[in-house]
Amino acid sequence: MLNPNKALERAVLIVTSFAAFVTPFIGSATNIALPSISKQFSPDAVTLSWVATSYLLASAVFLAPFGRLADILGRKKIFIIGLIIFTITSFLCAYSPNIKLLIFWRTFQGIGSALIFGTAMAIITSVFPKEKRGRALGIVVAFVYLGLTLGPFIGGFLTKNQGWQGIFLFTALLGLISIILSLIYLKQEWADAKGEKFDWKGSLIYGFSIVSLMYGFSLLPEINGLIFTFFGIVGIIIFIYFENTLEFPVINIKLFKSNRVFAFSNYAALINYSATFAIGFLLSLYLQYIKGYDPQEAGQILVVQPLLMAVFSPVTGKLSDKINPGKVASVGMAMISAGLFIITFIEENTSIWHIVAILVLFGIGYALFSSPNSNAIMGSVEKKYYGLASGTVGTMRLIGQMSSMGIAMMIFSIFIGKEEIKPSNYTDFMLSIKTIFIVFAILCFIGVFFSLARNKNN
Repeated sequence: MLNPNKALERAVLIVTSFAAFVTPFIGSATNIALPSISKQFSPDAVTLSWVATSYLLASAVFLAPFGRLADILGRKKIFIIGLIIFTITSFLCAYSPNIKLLIFWRTFQGIGSALIFGTAMAIITSVFPKEKRGRALGIVVAFVYLGLTLGPFIGGFLTKNQGWQGIFLFTALLGLISIILSLIYLKQEWADAKGEKFDWKGSLIYGFSIVSLMYGFSLLPEINGLIFTFFGIVGIIIFIYFENTLEFPVINIKLFKSNRVFAFSNYAALINYSATFAIGFLLSLYLQYIKGYDPQEAGQILVVQPLLMAVFSPVTGKLSDKINPGKVASVGMAMISAGLFIITFIEENTSIWHIVAILVLFGIGYALFSSPNSNAIMGSVEKKYYGLASGTVGTMRLIGQMSSMGIAMMIFSIFIGKEEIKPSNYTDFMLSIKTIFIVFAILCFIGVFFSLARNKNN
């Protein structure tokens, strides 16, 4: 007969892994469907981009507050509510009669995703003992990468045969399976901060600041972008000051002051995602515009990176149970930094095998960084802060992703302007890509030192 603790560990791992697959899957699959959505609704480019951005933005705004709320009300409860919201809105997205309603439901889908991601890692950390935690987190991270890997393939197949609506209906089915698995297997509740107050005011200030900052960043270098970015930065300063005065803040700023591992691991995550998220986007454009590959061929090349991430994440997670996770993550960040330096020399005639070799370096580097970095963060806080820590990790990821795309768009705007990418401006396009990779390489190099800084005196 299976040990009750092992049975619980296995059940939680199954449920959280399945849920961890669904949320990144819809993100990567939707990107493939954007041209089909554009063909049906004929929106302008900015409006079309909000189909993807609204999901990311809503997730970023609600991750930390709901991570904290999960610590108070119960992680299982918030996790299942998130799955329900995610599943219902996936279904509603499929039947949106216009682009505005699709963006509206995508926003709520992002909220559901925040509830799921803000609690999944916290539940894992609550159930698994320290010596098994890294491997468990590695498996969950592997499913995240599996979702990213299969998203373009399954999304492309569904869009071709069922229309873009097929992606959302398929996701709704996956969400329904996740709900059933959660109701069957999650018999226990985890609420280590039960009875503590929830910081509503701080959550509102935080939400306003993140929306203003991200929206402003997406408009840079226009004047409106500067105004929104300014108000976002001011809002964050007010938020940090306000949170320092509270006994039960939505984000415990004091943890960043008193917990070196927690602080620098989060800083490293923010820098890592800021320096890497747009790589796939840029290489997709390069492979299709410069190399002349079709979307399916480009996807087959780009799949090398997330596939390696999915394969090696459980291994690196287990490794971080035995070796200082901060040191393992630092090696991963250094590998990514080296890959970014090499890819700054990309040219129109660069061999495809050269690109594949760099993607291999990225894939292994990501695997070495992500799981151990999450293990370092989750292992550095008390039980009552697991939800908060999980939400903070997710928030760093999403803000980093938005920042990465913001940097790319800003540099494209400077070198190309608001023109369509075409043979007449391929020279400017290549200069833009190389400049973006240089900025990312510098960022990632700085990130290595942030990653190493957490290990001081350890």
